[in-house]
Amino acid sequence: MKALVQNFTTQLTEAKTIADKAIISSSQNIQNIVITGLGGSGIGGTIISELISDSCAVPITINKDYFLPAFVNSNTLLIVSSYSGNTEETLSAMQQAISKKAQIACITSGGKVLELAKQHQFDFIEIPGGNPPRSCIGYSLVQLIKILVAKGFADKKLFTDLENAIALLDKELIAIKTEAQKIAGKLVNKICVIYTLGTCEGAVVRFRQQINENSKMLCWHHVFPEMNHNELVGWTTKNDNLVVVTFHTSFDYARTKKRYDVCKPIFEKYSAGVIDINAKGESKLEQFLYLINIGDWISCYVAELRGIDPVEVNVIDHLKSELAKF
Repeated sequence: MKALVQNFTTQLTEAKTIADKAIISSSQNIQNIVITGLGGSGIGGTIISELISDSCAVPITINKDYFLPAFVNSNTLLIVSSYSGNTEETLSAMQQAISKKAQIACITSGGKVLELAKQHQFDFIEIPGGNPPRSCIGYSLVQLIKILVAKGFADKKLFTDLENAIALLDKELIAIKTEAQKIAGKLVNKICVIYTLGTCEGAVVRFRQQINENSKMLCWHHVFPEMNHNELVGWTTKNDNLVVVTFHTSFDYARTKKRYDVCKPIFEKYSAGVIDINAKGESKLEQFLYLINIGDWISCYVAELRGIDPVEVNVIDHLKSELAKF
């Protein structure tokens, strides 16, 4: 897994080459966008929806279930993201989208999704397979950008931002790994409570997932300012098993930052400590990819310190084998 994280910018570069060659048709009368996918395949949808939320002219819904919202119809752009191409929940949603005559585009390395895309002549972008889906976020995220730019729902400047992000991550690699190692030492065998100030929940969800899958530890996340209206009240008892990790970007709203300034001493009082991670870069995409990369490194270093294999997901394999019996 560390080797895959080490090659993140190589993956992003290869993903851009794939996107440059991909041919995506135009769409007609799109009134809404649904991105359907789960886990490592689905997190790209959460991230891209945040990246373009202030510019996209139609609403974007992220779907992580067997079923699609009732509003999906022929005026829906349905983007299917399944790394393996065989994710059963995603295939179920895709079949519903076909019956609803949605305009479909697919991102996959193969499987049934690719088979259906070819059969129905849907737009699709085929990405390299063979690795854990969570290690291939670069491939899926860049293809989401490609599809949304090609169909007129995202600015092509995102590709310039992507190139800048690659340069930034290469330049900062040693510093990122050094900071990640220090943070990992504070998280070993702790329960990680992860917060964002509202601008990068996708990166925070990604970090939570990586702590779950790579580090094999439970954790949770929440978002400001919503957590101020519920979870904040739970901070009343000292618990040295908790460590708070917060993700910050330069796009955080000033009023929300004031809220965090008030809450941080509370977290410090009732936990083992607070770790602030500040994104680097100019654009949202640069900062999001920076946070994703440092989060990935942290999860790998925690796994290393715990002496466990970050790649194996035996319990998920067991779940799938049991489900296959029905």
